Amino acid sequence: MQIALIVIGIVLVIAVIWLISSYNKFIKMGNKVEEAFSTMDVFLKKRYDLIPNLVETIKGYAKHESQTLEKVIAARSSAMNATSMDEKIKCEQKFQSMIGSLFAISEQYPQLKANENFMSLQADLKSIEDDIANARKYYNAVCLKFNNLVMMFPTNILAGIFHFTKKPMYEVNDASQRENVNVQF
Repeated sequence: MQIALIVIGIVLVIAVIWLISSYNKFIKMGNKVEEAFSTMDVFLKKRYDLIPNLVETIKGYAKHESQTLEKVIAARSSAMNATSMDEKIKCEQKFQSMIGSLFAISEQYPQLKANENFMSLQADLKSIEDDIANARKYYNAVCLKFNNLVMMFPTNILAGIFHFTKKPMYEVNDASQRENVNVQF
């Protein structure tokens, strides 16, 4: 009888240790997801700050393109004002597709492409885009680990009990974003 109680006690201790360990793993991974998203958000903010300068530079050369430029600024504002992760990702995807229209306009104006200020802004944007791409990769990798915890047995039971849910991946939904960007100088 005493051996049975010891075995039951050991099993309970192991179960409690697993429960605590798994819960802490969810908390740790959830914090990593938030940190990864915040890192990406910093680079997105840098890009949001750069776009008005690009738009103003282009406006000087392409006065009749104001409707397109206004749409870019509106998409930027929507992305900046988004509050949830899901909303921010959706608005950012729309904004990303609008940036392509800026470069399409610039292709029509050789003097603009030769402008030093425009070229500098374009180089800054390329650098920021590279940082954003790396931040997205990191964010998606952390989300994958977290989502695996949420979905895989036996941690999915714990996820259900404590209401841990899947985090949104940053995916390309717009077909135009899947195409290669053709930028010529």
